[in-house]
Parts: sequence; C-alpha cells; structure tokens
Amino acid sequence: MAKKSRMSILKRQREARKQEKAALKRERREQKKTIPGQEPTQDDLAGYLTGDDELEDEAVPGQG
Repeated sequence: MAKKSRMSILKRQREARKQEKAALKRERREQKKTIPGQEPTQDDLAGYLTGDDELEDEAVPGQG
C-alpha cells in the first residue's frame, strides 16, 4: 500500500512541475512579444517623414 501512495505523490509532483514549466514558457513568450525597447520612439518615427509627406498635408486643406 505504501508504494501505491508514494507513486501517486510522485505523479502529482511530476504533473505540477510540467504545469509550472508550461506557465514559465507562456510568460517568456508574452515578454518577447512586448519588449519595450523594440517599439519605435517619436524620434525614430520622425526620421521616416520626408519633405513630400509634409507637402501632401499642406495641399489637402487648399482643395476644400
């Protein structure tokens, strides 16, 4: 009898470790998706604007 109860305890511990490992993997995956350093800053975005974009913005109000 003691052997059976010991085996069930080991099984529960094994299953708990698997669940913890899966939870850690999920957390890591979410952290990789939302790394704050990877989002462009305002300075980065300002570098993408060209003179043509500004001219198009100015031309729109004159059409109305």
